[in-house]
Amino acid sequence: MEAVIFDLDGVLVDSETMWDEVRRAVVHEFHGTWRDESTRAMQGMSTPEWAAYLAHDLGVQLRPADVAQVVIERMARRYAEKPPIIRGGPDVVREVAKHWPVAIASSSPPLLIKAFLDITRLPVPTAVSSEQVGAGKPAPDVYLKAAELLGAEPKNCAAVEDTTNGLRAALAAGMTVYAVPNPHFPPDPAVLARTTVVGSITDLPAALASLPDA
Repeated sequence: MEAVIFDLDGVLVDSETMWDEVRRAVVHEFHGTWRDESTRAMQGMSTPEWAAYLAHDLGVQLRPADVAQVVIERMARRYAEKPPIIRGGPDVVREVAKHWPVAIASSSPPLLIKAFLDITRLPVPTAVSSEQVGAGKPAPDVYLKAAELLGAEPKNCAAVEDTTNGLRAALAAGMTVYAVPNPHFPPDPAVLARTTVVGSITDLPAALASLPDA
């Protein structure tokens, strides 16, 4: 194995419900209509993708660029007030980084990825937002870019994910995928079956250490 690539939301920060709350509030405030499937539909989308979804599919009365600005500003305020860091997550990244190069491949915008890294001061030299690549998850683009920046072959990388679309993205990139199932939005069992499941993020170092060439 050449590298380990972490998702951010739901793996290192408990922000999936926060994204959901903020987007729901924006949809209600700007005269859109929330749908039952909206939460899962947006998981893994890049910022331009979910902003267009809110504007065009849910009827938010703002331009997509303005939707994105409103949502991201509100998320940034929440991060500043109380970063939703998952207990043990930063320690796991530090431990893994002792053995392999690490990166973050996230659907969060660069602003929030930077906020997380500034708060935790993690040794993560490479962080890629799906905003910066061709498509959001479940497309593999963000994982492929992270591997490229690390100088690693995707097939020789491990990816750590929590939701269905994230798992699909990492699998499509050809990586060995470790799933930390999101308790709020459980992944599709059929997709989960194609991964190695760990009970919590703190179980990851032991799972990685069990690899034949670890």
